[in-house]
Amino acid sequence: MLRLTRSLTLALTLLLAPTLPAKESGPSLPALPVVRANDNRQPAGKLRGNVLKLRLVVQMARWYPQAEGGPFIDVEAFSEEGRQPTIPAPLIRVPAGAIIEATLRNALADSAITIYGLHTRPTESADSVRLLPGETKTVRFAAGSAGTYFYRAVMGKYRDRAPGGDRDSREREQIAGAVVIDSAGARQDDRVFVINIWGKWKDSTHYQNALAINGRSWPHTERLGAKVGDTIHWRVINVSARAHPMHLHGFYFRVDTQGDIRRDTVYTPEQRRLVVTEQMRQGRTFTMTWIPDRPGNWLFHCHIGFHVIPEVRLDPPPARHHANYAHSPADHMAGLVMGINIEPGRWKPSTEGPARQLRLLVQEGPRRGRAPRSMGFVLQRNEQTPLPDSLEPVGSTLLLTRGEPVDITVVNRLAEPTGVHWHGIELESYSDGVVGWSGMGKRTAPLIAPRDSFKAHLSLPRAGTFIYHTHLNDLEQLTSGLYGAIVVLDPGKQFDPRTDHVYVAGWDGDEVPANMVVNGDSAPPPVEMRLGVPHRLRLVNIGVAGAVRFSLRKDTTVVSWRALAKDGADLPAAQATIRPAIQALAVGETYDFTFDPPEAGRYSLAFEVVAPRGVKRHQRIDIR
Repeated sequence: MLRLTRSLTLALTLLLAPTLPAKESGPSLPALPVVRANDNRQPAGKLRGNVLKLRLVVQMARWYPQAEGGPFIDVEAFSEEGRQPTIPAPLIRVPAGAIIEATLRNALADSAITIYGLHTRPTESADSVRLLPGETKTVRFAAGSAGTYFYRAVMGKYRDRAPGGDRDSREREQIAGAVVIDSAGARQDDRVFVINIWGKWKDSTHYQNALAINGRSWPHTERLGAKVGDTIHWRVINVSARAHPMHLHGFYFRVDTQGDIRRDTVYTPEQRRLVVTEQMRQGRTFTMTWIPDRPGNWLFHCHIGFHVIPEVRLDPPPARHHANYAHSPADHMAGLVMGINIEPGRWKPSTEGPARQLRLLVQEGPRRGRAPRSMGFVLQRNEQTPLPDSLEPVGSTLLLTRGEPVDITVVNRLAEPTGVHWHGIELESYSDGVVGWSGMGKRTAPLIAPRDSFKAHLSLPRAGTFIYHTHLNDLEQLTSGLYGAIVVLDPGKQFDPRTDHVYVAGWDGDEVPANMVVNGDSAPPPVEMRLGVPHRLRLVNIGVAGAVRFSLRKDTTVVSWRALAKDGADLPAAQATIRPAIQALAVGETYDFTFDPPEAGRYSLAFEVVAPRGVKRHQRIDIR
């Protein structure tokens, strides 16, 4: 696990603290009301005519973020007056043009609160209401513009932290909920998901926290159901002070809006992009639309490793050997994960021609770099099988062709089980790589045991840049090198390494500050590029945490490149623009750019982990 030092900044610690083991919950007051996990289906208050009246209370309550009867914490929570407290806070949902009249009461005995977000949208500043212990106030305001927003309470002396506030040693982001303002005639069959986090230091080295979506942590989050062909609309709200790159397995989704507590930006049809991973900064919202065209079990989850591993539970598992992982996904995931069950509907399997056959070896070799272990994916390229301990600098780049199905037999030559996820690839559920989950009914993907193999089937309907990586014992295996890039080319196209350049950023070990490597190297060697020829740069971030900023300069001047694609999907014309050559990639994102060198000379491509901040890397590029 992470080897944190006391000299780390508090901001960095709060990002990575979920990986640390938690002690037992502290003493609790008796007879506290129990929190109900709020699925955000039922709006709060009573709407009469054009006026919504509601009465909200902040009080202490007992929260079971995992299973009822499991570990608990006593927390501050919102409730409607006379009703059970909820996490997230009660949903406020009204049509545009409505008036909201909210009576607010602070039932806490020893802390003042400040409530943000109960104001007319849009606004330049988030108006606030401060309540002393026992105090009651009423606010009345016009709802304002349609959109996805939130409200929240901040405790006593603890300052406004999200968005943009000072950090402190506690997280109290469970006292927040959604505000949805519907445009006239808008459909209301969408779902609203709120990310809430509670956390505090138990001592100088142990941090206890609960990470939840709509009040629950995996495997106790709601199971979402739909049918093939359904049009699915989601509103996702991050009220926490952490960033979350949210990743959907197996499908693209369209980003329709982005916003925060103050305003919402609605994209025009020409601006809407397709993605498989969307970065959510602190205190941000977005809405998404997607249409499943294949049945099976899928996931929607944060792609920061520290937010989805078993150690984020209130009762983290004891230290265990990697071989003890069970077949159940409840054993090897936790935190910010939701499961989706897509029923077949009228779905019929597509007919395909014969599949190309590939053999991918999972290997461990002599230690290199800072990671305690060194692992890698090695593609068998001829009849001779590589030696069991032979590794390449980074997992073999898989060069595939759009429309040509491929079967990849993954052979596990490790001394422990593993699983492989084909990130961004539109494929059958069984091949998606989540042990004990991917598939349908009783036919779910097995773990790949030592000296065993698994055949994944990829249909490849889209050309672009994708990722494959381990999906078991993620933190150790990923930081030891179990990841690689996938390049899918259009039929008839050939990959030319002289003009097509793949850069895969990852972590070498789980120490902080992050020891980032690019293509498996902490000091990428110089390269030459030809003048007068456009070059394609395929950028990948598959670290365990933190955005990676790529930038291209000549001397100290940032040059320009043209954006082509995100997550393997071509960008809409409004975004496929020439722009300054600086791009931050959240974990699990890929970006493609073309760079047409304006003149000969020496250039530099820089790589930097933004947070948790790591050492900046450079690669010299000589344009001749």
